[in-house]
Amino acid sequence: MSGSERRPPHASGQGLYDPRFEHDSCGVGFVVHIRGQRSRKLVDQALEIGVNLLHRGACGCEPDTGDGAGLLLQIPDRFLRRETAALGFTLPPEGQYGAGMLFLPRRPNERRRVEELIARIVDEEGQTLLGWRDVPTDSSRLGATARQGEPVIRQVFIGQNPGPGAGPGAQRRFERKLYIVRRRIEHAVDSLRLDAADSFYAASLSSQTIVYKGMLIADQV
Repeated sequence: MSGSERRPPHASGQGLYDPRFEHDSCGVGFVVHIRGQRSRKLVDQALEIGVNLLHRGACGCEPDTGDGAGLLLQIPDRFLRRETAALGFTLPPEGQYGAGMLFLPRRPNERRRVEELIARIVDEEGQTLLGWRDVPTDSSRLGATARQGEPVIRQVFIGQNPGPGAGPGAQRRFERKLYIVRRRIEHAVDSLRLDAADSFYAASLSSQTIVYKGMLIADQV
């Protein structure tokens, strides 16, 4: 049997597939309750998966600075509802608001410009900016490189404006609208020409999921 006969049919490319773009990637783990039951146990198991995949993440010359690790989970509605109530605003029913996890510049004037831009885009897209929340962070275990580039981390909450989009499929339409908001923000921030432009990053903006991540190694998460 020749070498070409031993290769799988797709090895030379087929349709939109091109084997030149086949690369190994960082480790990803997924855990879910088959009946959709939420529990802290799932989070603990996800964190354990991350630690078990420690060998798939990269780090530099510092053993305590990684190239990125984090956790994606369902919107923790009860927790966020309690936290935002303490800040003075009320979240709509679950699924009718989006939570964004944003990395922002440390300079107050640049951060203010980004936040004003976000408020304008949310309004232009017909949605409601409900409020902001500062995310508590602990940088004591971060390496020097990670601390040097550490951004301000804030959550933004956006309320759904149903309008003519109410009824069946409204949640899916809202999720698409949040994607548009996120993409517009990402493009518009570039036009601000901030000195610390690299400090802005939208880790997530969704009515269904939220991302906690950073320049970490897995066991730091």
